[in-house]
Amino acid sequence: MKVFQTSDLALAAYMITKGLKLIKAERLPTGRYHFEIEDPSDQAESLKLEFINSEFKTFDNNLKMLKKMMYS
Repeated sequence: MKVFQTSDLALAAYMITKGLKLIKAERLPTGRYHFEIEDPSDQAESLKLEFINSEFKTFDNNLKMLKKMMYS
C-alpha cells in the first residue's frame, strides 16, 4: 500500500476532499501534525501540485493571516 505523509493540515484536507483516504492523524510531541493518506493510484504528488496552484491554498493562506491578526 502506498502512503503519502504530510504535516500540512490544509494539504491533508485537500487530498481527503479529492477522495483519498486518511489512514492516520496524530499530533506529535513537538506539536506538529502528522497525517498519513492512502495513495493507491499514486496521485498524491499531482494532487499536491494541484493544491499549491488552487484557490484553496490562497484561502488557507488568508485564513492563517487572519488568525495571526486576531491572536497577536
